[in-house]
Amino acid sequence: MFIGPAALFGQSRPSGKPGVFDFYVLSLSWSPSYCEATGDRGPQCGGRPYSFVVHDLWPQYERGFPKSCQEPAPRLPRRIVESMLDLMPAERLIYHEWDEHGTCSGLSPEAYFDTIRKARNKVNIPPDFVGVKSVKRVSPDQVKEAFIKENSGLGDDSIAVECDNRLREVRICLDKQLAFRECREVIRRTCHRGEITVPPVRGR
Repeated sequence: MFIGPAALFGQSRPSGKPGVFDFYVLSLSWSPSYCEATGDRGPQCGGRPYSFVVHDLWPQYERGFPKSCQEPAPRLPRRIVESMLDLMPAERLIYHEWDEHGTCSGLSPEAYFDTIRKARNKVNIPPDFVGVKSVKRVSPDQVKEAFIKENSGLGDDSIAVECDNRLREVRICLDKQLAFRECREVIRRTCHRGEITVPPVRGR
């Protein structure tokens, strides 16, 4: 879950200034793939049946992205961490993403994580990816098409799919007002496999 955007979006710029960026990337991880890849380690891999969970909301330049804009990072209150566990079900992930990416948003911890929740609420998950009970085999394009169908205003130039042999993440570009927007550098590196697997949701 701690894979950052560098592989898809170019190199980070550690000297970035808080609040100086062009748009956001909302990264939604397919939790069953993470659990399968890590051998069922972590709080999200048992009990509650997680499907797509929030990896983070990354401030992004048109090319590249800022990283760790305030060192040391402003303290992240425990109550905020606990309030986000329904969307980001790993405390360590929340602290990590705040330090590396949230500090570049120019927002307070409260405002940044509120923005994450608003961004997540903006996106409708396609029915085919809710309560998956058996392994699915799809193409990355089919994943994109399913999201585009369910989200008015979302276009092919605003969404990327990350995969290995499995669906790993869906990444959606949003402007600072959280409207869908194009992002050529992001979609240029989307997964192009012919077919990938979607592991079933775990837990009860």
